[in-house]
Amino acid sequence: MIKNINELLNAAKAQETMKLVVAAAQDEDVLLAVVKAAEESVIEPILVGDEKLIQAIATKNNLDLSGYKVIHLEDLKEVARVSVELVKNGDADFVMKGLIDTAILLKAVLDKEVGLRTDSQLSHVMVYDIPTYHKLMYFTDGGMNISPDLDAKTAITKNAIQVAKALGTETVKVACLAAKEKVNPKMPATVDAKALEDKCKAGEFGENVIVEGPLAFDLVISKEAAETKGFKSDIAGDVDVVVVPTIEVGNGIGKALTYLAKAKSAGIIMGAKAPVVLVSRADSFEDKLNSIALGSVIAAYK
Repeated sequence: MIKNINELLNAAKAQETMKLVVAAAQDEDVLLAVVKAAEESVIEPILVGDEKLIQAIATKNNLDLSGYKVIHLEDLKEVARVSVELVKNGDADFVMKGLIDTAILLKAVLDKEVGLRTDSQLSHVMVYDIPTYHKLMYFTDGGMNISPDLDAKTAITKNAIQVAKALGTETVKVACLAAKEKVNPKMPATVDAKALEDKCKAGEFGENVIVEGPLAFDLVISKEAAETKGFKSDIAGDVDVVVVPTIEVGNGIGKALTYLAKAKSAGIIMGAKAPVVLVSRADSFEDKLNSIALGSVIAAYK
């Protein structure tokens, strides 16, 4: 079981090298992280985009791209289509967003003819290495689905479970977050959380998965809090996956973990035939490198 970001990086280095295609690789921060990952044998990159701009970034930063495949394309829609096709055809194992609008890339991912569409819902999973927590914690979905209904939350939960299992978690403990532990019809988050727990008991999330909900965040991170409240739980204080009710909740907790708790992180989009590395321009170099490693480990697992 991978318990922290350093172990994630080491696992990515130790396994078979995965091929990563970078859509619109003329992004300086992304290219620096990609080259670093390639130097550490985490990935073998394929760079798709404006070759002149890519080479200009390489020259500025003294990067040697001579051993990398570069596909020159300027039109971003074509960049997205070709990048996704490389994965679909087996020439690459996963894809990463460079200097391209997220909507353009995901439209190609979801294209029925050339894309990576599945029956699942696309969702974002953030993996946090929090200094005050004893293992990795997976948050979903604070980056893509705005206010998912129960069906969407079911798919989102399955995607996050797959990430946790790819990183070696034997029994995945899932908390469905809400403001309280009792179901209240006036609080839809509590209703959906209980429904997800019931789905787990009915076997919908597979073996070696425990889903509990609704749980407030203090119970997620503290067994003592559950005991103080007299709340019986099999996962309190030892949660792997946190399913948030809305994007604002996930985004807010995630930003707090990054900027206040100094957590290291990695992010991935799941639900397609291959993982999609989608990073923010505000993400640090380390977080971009971590996300590439995460995508590599998941690609090998899938």
